[in-house]
Amino acid sequence: MNRTDDSAALAVAADDRPVTLVDPHAHAWSPAAARARFREGLTGPTAGVAAGRTQVNLISVPADWAYETLLFCTRNPKPCPVLDVTDAGSWTTALADGADLRTDLPRYRVWEHGRLVDEPTDVRAYWREDLVSFLIGCSFTFEWALTEAGVPLRHIEQGRNVPMYTTSWRCRPAGRLHGPLVVSMRPVPPQHLTAAIRETRLLPAVHGGPVHCGDPSALGIDDLGRPDFGDPVETAPDDIPVFWACGVTPQAAVMASRPPFALTHAPGQMFLTDARDEQYRVA
Repeated sequence: MNRTDDSAALAVAADDRPVTLVDPHAHAWSPAAARARFREGLTGPTAGVAAGRTQVNLISVPADWAYETLLFCTRNPKPCPVLDVTDAGSWTTALADGADLRTDLPRYRVWEHGRLVDEPTDVRAYWREDLVSFLIGCSFTFEWALTEAGVPLRHIEQGRNVPMYTTSWRCRPAGRLHGPLVVSMRPVPPQHLTAAIRETRLLPAVHGGPVHCGDPSALGIDDLGRPDFGDPVETAPDDIPVFWACGVTPQAAVMASRPPFALTHAPGQMFLTDARDEQYRVA
């Protein structure tokens, strides 16, 4: 695990417990059906849920932090590609008709002054009329392209959350908002590496191509077996670790920058939109 100043705090706050996929048949759910189940209290990582529909990260901040959050995303488009921004106080999004951002994710995280204070399945009790929500592209969206190209996805095969790591690479700051880059990692067999890079580069709105392939120490990652978020995955002997920018990066920025309040998704437990994955493909 990394030991930069921010990542040490991140590791303490993360305390992610191993979880399994929400349901073996969840790939066939509609987005509305998935959201309804989450609204009823079902939790778990959403990789593969409602296959073909776009998943997004969530961060909600007070209005007086909204401009800096948008600027942070604009300056760091690989980890923070914005797909929608709500009006202050609104819990709806054009990406999902009839959805409620306060109830329709499997699990949330509540932050006060950079400290994780709760992980509820419903944040209506925490909702504020000044909150602006940012929906940020998620790498689960490009997994359909990897699957179609024959690239194995170890975390899905093993029923685990994708492993995510805090790196030593710094994001470009925006006003009060600053922090490290977070990456997700998927082990890729050498014969599939070219396809993995090619397919994800065609989806820049959901993180695009990898930021690094190979030696994790180049990112300041000491041990792939101890992710800061998510679950470790078992790899084949010749697998190459491939790292993509991750939408958990804003959570690292929350911990580093300590805004008075913020809401986010729990890592790997995303918001399911009605948008189709292929609409974000550039070619």
